[in-house]
Amino acid sequence: MTLTLAALGMLGPFTINTVFPAFTQIGEEFGASEVGLQQLVSAYLASFAVMSVFHGPLSDTLGRKRVMITGLVIYILAMFGAILSTGLGMLLVLRILQGMSAGAATIVSRVVIRDLFAGAEAQRLMARVMMIFALAPVVAPMLGGWLLLLGDWRWVFAGVGLYGVLVLVLTVLMPESLPREARLPLRLGSVLGALWKVGRSPVLLRIATANAFGFAAHFVFVAAAPIIVVRLLGLGEQDFWVLFTPLIIGMIAGSFVVGRAADVMARSRLISLGYLGTIATTALNLVLVLVAPTPSGALDPALLLVLIGPMLMSFTASLFFAPMQLEILDLFPHERGAAASLGTFATLVMNALLAGAIAPMITASLLTVALATMAFVLIGSALWAWHLAVGRRREPVAADV
Repeated sequence: MTLTLAALGMLGPFTINTVFPAFTQIGEEFGASEVGLQQLVSAYLASFAVMSVFHGPLSDTLGRKRVMITGLVIYILAMFGAILSTGLGMLLVLRILQGMSAGAATIVSRVVIRDLFAGAEAQRLMARVMMIFALAPVVAPMLGGWLLLLGDWRWVFAGVGLYGVLVLVLTVLMPESLPREARLPLRLGSVLGALWKVGRSPVLLRIATANAFGFAAHFVFVAAAPIIVVRLLGLGEQDFWVLFTPLIIGMIAGSFVVGRAADVMARSRLISLGYLGTIATTALNLVLVLVAPTPSGALDPALLLVLIGPMLMSFTASLFFAPMQLEILDLFPHERGAAASLGTFATLVMNALLAGAIAPMITASLLTVALATMAFVLIGSALWAWHLAVGRRREPVAADV
């Protein structure tokens, strides 16, 4: 079950990061600029965000497996369809279709964890899934680089499509976690009603937005990877692992700590420590970027200095990311799918903005990237502190109003 849920969650990073090494070839073939190529990421993330609002509520009515399997079938068709693209416009359309369908697997898989487990056990399983999931961003660009050795950029989409087929098989074999008697009525009013009930919760809005801004301190390095790796670090198509390896080491270590802390620390305290730690690590990253000379290649010793900060930031961000998912799911026990969708929506919108609009603006230098990450985590921490302050006065969620 852990491996299957992790494989479902890894679909997103594989869809985004595997394509990064192919950007140069796609740009040369279709005459696309750096900003135009970034839209291959933002188009996927934006469509993922829009459809994520509906995947969770649909799983509350149709069951988790049916929604995941349907989404995976459409995703696989769109991924193999990208091989036939004759221009950037056609490729962008297929990336939108990939984003619209991929969330059915990745978002609903998180709900399965809370369906089956509660309390500390749910946090431990979420942490184990995150540890395996964290491998995807570093493996994906390496896989993309290897696939390019077989031929042009189309091999990358073919490889990810085959991974989608594997995930589909695993999902078919997985048991259904939401019994029929626990499902909501299959009516448009029920789906929209669940979204309205969850969406008008001020508590959920604060938590989801805090999570989105806090995690942006880590995800900006993923969204802007093609620019950071090639232009700012002076590396090549097969060198994305240089950036992603320290990021994933940090995420795996953080997820390990989250699992260990399940029985010894309150979830809210762990989240607070994660935010405070991320403020400290973004400050350290800013100092290291200021004192280190600009790296000029993979053998430049300055490269180590500028990668220490991102690794530590990934570690501390992991301390609050998985527990925040459970905080959101526990707000609405009977509408977990809707809560997962809307709780993830803010993060997805932020990720799409990072990839398509913010990344090109903040990547003038490593210093501007460092300043941006600090701004993100300060906003996220302020929102979490606001949530804790309001919680002491017991503000009711929408379900209680």
